[in-house]
Amino acid sequence: MATDTTSSGLIERTVKIKRCAAVVKGGRRFSFAAMVVVGDGNGKVGCGYGKANEVPPSVEKANKQATRAMVEIPIVEGSIPHEVKGRFGAAKVVLLPAGPGTGVIAGSAVRAVCEAAGIKNILTKSFGSNNPVTLVKATVEALKQLRTEEDIQRLRGVEL
Repeated sequence: MATDTTSSGLIERTVKIKRCAAVVKGGRRFSFAAMVVVGDGNGKVGCGYGKANEVPPSVEKANKQATRAMVEIPIVEGSIPHEVKGRFGAAKVVLLPAGPGTGVIAGSAVRAVCEAAGIKNILTKSFGSNNPVTLVKATVEALKQLRTEEDIQRLRGVEL
């Protein structure tokens, strides 16, 4: 898993590179698909999936898509505000807030998303599929559901 910071200051993580083979008359023709997570390390994260005949163009496409699909997530004291569950296909992810000093307790795919988003302390558990592509998408779906206490007070018009 490659981690690097792009020129725009974004954290870019290549989660998975898949190779696909199409059998043609002259032999096998390979194509590649890449799953990339991009975040600013300060509450913004996005994921992208790119396909091409070579690895670098597929990573580039995925990176471009991830940058366009970035979403804002609330971070409270280095963790998430509340427990949340995300699902994409057969992949299910549970994200739990954790106290300071816990760190990111997660598998590689979920960890990539959490670290790119700037979450410092979190507990996670994945169920169902262990496919990194669906796990990343499930994690992003879970993070989209997060709301702060102030957001809920404003939406409901009540004091909690």
